[in-house]
Amino acid sequence: MIQKWLVPVICVFAVGACTDAANQASSSNDRPASAELARLAAPGQDLSRIKIDPSNGCYLYRYRGPIETTYLPVRTANGNPICTRAQS
Repeated sequence: MIQKWLVPVICVFAVGACTDAANQASSSNDRPASAELARLAAPGQDLSRIKIDPSNGCYLYRYRGPIETTYLPVRTANGNPICTRAQS
């Protein structure tokens, strides 16, 4: 009888323990976009929480999709990424 309930209980705890540690750690660096960045960015991007990608210096915004929340590059109306340093 105990074994019958043990597997579902373990599964509930295992799923409940799943978190996106990368997003939680990076959320402390999130900030609203400056007025200059908002003028450069194409419409339709949520600029309330942005951060800079340390690997390439480009701005990222938090996209909340129907399945997951992820960070995408902030882009101009032409589709170019907006970065803090020149890209090679």
